[in-house]
Amino acid sequence: MLNLNAIHHVAIICSDYAVSKRFYTEILGLTILGEVYRAERQSYKLDLALNDQYVIELFSFPDPPKRPSRPEALGLRHLAFAVGDLDAAVAHLTAHGVMPEPIRVDEHTGRRFTFFADPDELPLEFYEGE
Repeated sequence: MLNLNAIHHVAIICSDYAVSKRFYTEILGLTILGEVYRAERQSYKLDLALNDQYVIELFSFPDPPKRPSRPEALGLRHLAFAVGDLDAAVAHLTAHGVMPEPIRVDEHTGRRFTFFADPDELPLEFYEGE
């Protein structure tokens, strides 16, 4: 039987490396573990951590294809971050010009959540209390 331990990381391809790097580090507050430019691929790779845990690989490639639709395209639907105070998290986003959707309540858990988008319209979620 396969014994998975955890999710190691999520890989994200962005269209504008500088804009996405700023979004994930300065707005969401992820920390940089490492950054590499791969000249042969014309690609950056940025390793990002949340609370000292490696979580995201941010890549840039020349002319990546657009996501087919949002958010119901086949494949990864969205990436969710747990937050302790959803109201404070929403206020932080709006102070940085990121407009989240109205706050909703999970009908199964009673917890509040909201969706917003990264610079490439990748759907992201803040989920309160976990």
